[in-house]
Amino acid sequence: MKNIFKFLLMALMVPLFLQSCREDDFTMQSPEPSFELYSTTLSSSVLYPTMADNTFRLAWDNSLSNASEYTVHISATEDFASPVTLGTSSSTNFTTTIGDLNEALIQAGFAPYRAQKVYIKVTSGANTSNVINFDVTPYPSAKPVITSPSAGASIVLSGELPLDIATTISWSDYEYGTDVSYFVEVAKKGSTDFAAVGTVENETSLEVSHKVLNDAVLKLGLMAGVAAEVDLRVTATTKSVGGTITAVSTPVTISVTPYVAFKDLFLVGEAVAAGWSTNNNNQALFRDPVNTNKFYFTGYFNSGGFKVLETLGDNTWSSQWGVRGTGIGTVDATGDPDTFVIPAAGYYTFEMDIVAKTYSITPYTGSTATTYNRIGLIGGFTGWGSDVALTKSTFDPHQWTLYDVELPVGEVKFRAENGWDISWGGATEISGVATLQGPNINVSQAGIYDVYFNDLTGAYLLIKK
Repeated sequence: MKNIFKFLLMALMVPLFLQSCREDDFTMQSPEPSFELYSTTLSSSVLYPTMADNTFRLAWDNSLSNASEYTVHISATEDFASPVTLGTSSSTNFTTTIGDLNEALIQAGFAPYRAQKVYIKVTSGANTSNVINFDVTPYPSAKPVITSPSAGASIVLSGELPLDIATTISWSDYEYGTDVSYFVEVAKKGSTDFAAVGTVENETSLEVSHKVLNDAVLKLGLMAGVAAEVDLRVTATTKSVGGTITAVSTPVTISVTPYVAFKDLFLVGEAVAAGWSTNNNNQALFRDPVNTNKFYFTGYFNSGGFKVLETLGDNTWSSQWGVRGTGIGTVDATGDPDTFVIPAAGYYTFEMDIVAKTYSITPYTGSTATTYNRIGLIGGFTGWGSDVALTKSTFDPHQWTLYDVELPVGEVKFRAENGWDISWGGATEISGVATLQGPNINVSQAGIYDVYFNDLTGAYLLIKK
């Protein structure tokens, strides 16, 4: 019986012994510091690029007499789950720059412009220091990386559905702690003359339609129907109390084949009929039917300045053209262009080439034209029996417009005073210079059109809406 009680007592003691071993031998504890890392501070907890060359210094005691090298670690968490090495030292201090500290913070997962505690410790072999910490806000130091389209991709643009998406430009970047603007641009391969494609806020992709990309590459001088290599780039811009920081991606080269797209330009300013309103029956410039990048207008101007708009009603003025240096230019990183200037009221011929970036303003020396009471548009859409009257400008009696007229496939002409004694026609579709008793003007696409006619020069323009 004694043996039975002894056995039961031993059986009860074994679990107690094992439990004691678990509690005493297997509880994980942080090692005690072997030496002291002294606390440090920053002159400013918010870092800026202008501070990049400033010194950042750490020091610790020399209680480890046999240590030959120390390693400085930083972490976004107190447990150093994912530490990053800031550097090494063979003495009891370590000196680096704010720029290097900023890079290490970004590598450790810190978001630019976001305040966070950084934890720092120093190790030497199996020895470790205590952990110090302080608040820090890093700045962005890298640049966006374009991930799509990939280098060598080929895009053939189509005018059939111009508003459809031709490509999505995507890039990788930080997760910022503030708002970031991305500006996407395109240039001929190797050129520094970039044209705007679009802007997004706090997004890392931009959907680009056939028309938007086509307009951009044609502005660079690419030929319709011909594949050409272009460079895409993305610029990230952020602003904080420390100033504005921009970071430009490495360009990615792709192939783009544009299509023929007619650009429409309109006059705006104190020297022209519309004044500075962007949507006040603004006079259109007439487009050369052969060189579609060349525009001209002959008519009356007041003294003063004017500019040229690509889009009626664009109150952001993001599509304006004006004087830049000795040529012409549109809105870009250097700001708005200056106005074209008319020295004295009178009749002038204004010409501009949006690819060659040239312009001229010369007094009109042509013969005095007849002032008509009525000019109409006639053609198959009226059965050739009557015409639809155009509206004569009250600013310049030689400029005529007809808005929102529906034209079928067919032919049209202009005529004066509701009769056939004086009529004008031209051999080129959409735009050109009509001559007295000239041929019918061809209309190959049915649709709603705005029509412009200048009886001084015979220039005409049909804008399909």
